[in-house]
Amino acid sequence: MSAGALLGIAIGAIIVLLLLVIRIKMSAFVAILLVAFGTALATGIPAEEIVPTLQTGMGNTLSSVMIVVGLGSMLGRLIEASGGADALATRFTAVLGEKRVIAAVTAAAFVLGIPVFFDVAFIILAPIVFGFARIARINPLKIGLPVAGVLLTVHVALPPHPGPVAAAGITNADVGMMLMVGLPLCAVTGVIGYFAAKRVNVEAISLLESPATAAPRVETDTSASATTTRRAAIGAGTVLILILLPILQIMAGTVGNTILEEGSTGQRWLGMAGASAIALLTGVIVAYLVIGHKMGWSLEKRGSILDSALPDVAVIVFVTGAGGVFANVLVQSGIGAALSQTLADLDMPIILAGFLISLALRASQGSATVAILTAAGLMAEPIAQAGYSSLETVLVTLAIAFGGLGLSHINDSGFWIVTKYLGLTVKDGLRTWTVLSTVFGLTGFLLTWGVFTLV
Repeated sequence: MSAGALLGIAIGAIIVLLLLVIRIKMSAFVAILLVAFGTALATGIPAEEIVPTLQTGMGNTLSSVMIVVGLGSMLGRLIEASGGADALATRFTAVLGEKRVIAAVTAAAFVLGIPVFFDVAFIILAPIVFGFARIARINPLKIGLPVAGVLLTVHVALPPHPGPVAAAGITNADVGMMLMVGLPLCAVTGVIGYFAAKRVNVEAISLLESPATAAPRVETDTSASATTTRRAAIGAGTVLILILLPILQIMAGTVGNTILEEGSTGQRWLGMAGASAIALLTGVIVAYLVIGHKMGWSLEKRGSILDSALPDVAVIVFVTGAGGVFANVLVQSGIGAALSQTLADLDMPIILAGFLISLALRASQGSATVAILTAAGLMAEPIAQAGYSSLETVLVTLAIAFGGLGLSHINDSGFWIVTKYLGLTVKDGLRTWTVLSTVFGLTGFLLTWGVFTLV
């Protein structure tokens, strides 16, 4: 099938999906699966391979998302049910002042996001975002959108995240130089994106209930062992420690993988302990013990609060998995390859071509990491033949990385995590998060291209 026909099918599939979800109000999970199946048929994927393709997309996505979403939501629910999110927000708001809250939380997210994957960091911070919004009496989107934007920016562009590290290996860019050059570029991108987020008219948006705000579904504890009077909310310091614990554990694993000899005992154990799933499991167990003890909760109530987090994230898990199904169909059908090859054949500067190919792949198949790696592979030979200096190679690689930042929409698992946790409908998510992620991506690329022209 020709590239034009494949691209036409892709555009038509996305239009149909938007109509089903926004106009017909069909369940996003059902609509995505239906469109993915129709796209597989239209692009000529053999009938016997369609179901395995759908299942592979679901499995690959849920294998990385389900544990993180489940444990992250449990940690957030424990903190929220204890009043800890409000306690932390009250303390910091009193110190910083209400006018500085949004900037302070966004800056903290930028730092925390450097060693921690986007989805993990956002799920951990979501209850805190709503806590700060309640105390400061502002719309939570004013904090949540810039926080998500800076987290995704550092995720796609800065080592030690897998996308930029692997891309640097493909293009022969120096990873250390990529971190040094990318850090100020990401910081400026974050500042500009922060001010762009302030321009979003969030007051006109009606928020749905989200896992970060849903009340715990727990029974009243009347057992003799239960404390008869509810204790005060846990302190802000305790909450901060509980939030930082899994983040520090992930950081330790990252540092161990970087500085220790590969295959050594220390590197293997630190790598295991620093895995997102293990770090979040540790955080949940410690919070279960510490918060439960400080609040005087019975063991039954602690377990009920943990379990109450899961029903609220079920929609996120299922819809995210469906997004993975659609993305895998787009990959297996050859739509992404056709789009990238079309752009590669155009006569344009290498740095612009790298960005546009990465952006197009991001839009067509959803995963930022896959888009970055595929674009880097396509551009590796032109970069090598151009005879670039080490700095120029790093800048071109960063341009490719920023291409994976924009156009986060319905085939991206991150889109569903952000929109569902912030309580956005699909339509409002496209008008806010999709637009804002693209602003962040374009800003990062233009800054990178500007530096490239000066060296």
